[in-house]
Amino acid sequence: MRDLKEELKSFFRQQGELFFDEFYLEKSETPQPAVMEQLNAEPSNMNLSFEELQDRITTCEKCALSQTRTKAVPGYGNRQADLMFIGEAPGQQEDLQGLPFVGRAGQLLDKILAAIALKREQVFIANILKCRPPNNRTPHADEIAQCEPYLVRLIELIQPKLIICLGLTAAKTLLRVEYSLGQMRGEIYSYHGVDLIVTYHPAALLRNPNLKRDTWEDFKKIQKLYLEKARS
Repeated sequence: MRDLKEELKSFFRQQGELFFDEFYLEKSETPQPAVMEQLNAEPSNMNLSFEELQDRITTCEKCALSQTRTKAVPGYGNRQADLMFIGEAPGQQEDLQGLPFVGRAGQLLDKILAAIALKREQVFIANILKCRPPNNRTPHADEIAQCEPYLVRLIELIQPKLIICLGLTAAKTLLRVEYSLGQMRGEIYSYHGVDLIVTYHPAALLRNPNLKRDTWEDFKKIQKLYLEKARS
């Protein structure tokens, strides 16, 4: 019988689809029971306040990334935000500053938000992983298993009405489905009871400006749904 850790490593492999620093799940596979058990059980026991959760993340040593990070990146934004964005993991600038999406991709995200009449301070931005993988390598399955409960608790505290997954990796990690980003766009999913929409990561737009038109169509839908939910 193969070691569980080796199976999980095999399960989460680099595919290089759209984003040079992201991965997605292999076809027709599902997370191992041990991982799902941890994801489902731990958040209910994490009755932490927002401040306690932030402190827990910044001092976390549950995986090896704590030994290589400069700063953990708990997330940033409005604690009462109706709209929440989730990426994959911190990059170099995020690791240095301890804030999400502060590099070139983050600057582009700010411009996209401005185009739908929103500011960063009105939303909440986070990542699946809270620490940067060395050299932006593919996140390991055990890192995701250790870190995702923090995200679940964060969503419980903020109670957003709409979650936006930025990029294929974030979407497939949270939803555990085997579709392309093109197939996932335009649909409304659910993550721990919150509506979720998938669109391109801003880094993809920097690499391929042809994706901007589709992204703008996505954000027009996001704006419409956000305004409907904000009024409800």
